[in-house]
Amino acid sequence: MADLKQFAEQLVNLTVKEVNELATILKDEYGIEPAAAAVVVAQGGGEGDAVEAQTEFTVVLKEAGASKLAVVKLVKELTGLGLKEAKDVVDGAPSNVKEGVSKEEAEGLKKSLEEAGAVVELK
Repeated sequence: MADLKQFAEQLVNLTVKEVNELATILKDEYGIEPAAAAVVVAQGGGEGDAVEAQTEFTVVLKEAGASKLAVVKLVKELTGLGLKEAKDVVDGAPSNVKEGVSKEEAEGLKKSLEEAGAVVELK
C-alpha cells in the first residue's frame, strides 16, 4: 500500500473543487457518502471556490449569568452529566456544553440556556 503519510498530505492539500470531485467519485463509483468532506471544507481546507454549509456546531457557555444554579441544573439535564460535572462546566466558563450537534439542536440548546440567564455562543 502507498505511503499513508504522503496520502494524508495529499488529502489535506486538496482544493475545494478537488474535494467535491472526490466526493462525487466516492458516491457514484463506490456508493460511499463522504460526509467528512463538508467538515474539511468548513475548516478551511481548499481555496474557497465554494462555501460548504456548516453541519456540526459546538454550544459554548460563555458565562452563567445571574441564575447560576438554574444554568447548572439545565446543563445537567441537557447533557446527562452529573451535578458535579455540570457545575464544573458552568464554573469553567467559557466551556463547551455540547460538541458536534446539528444546527437545530444547537439553537435549541442555546435558546434554553439563554432563557435560564446564560450567555451562549455557537461555533
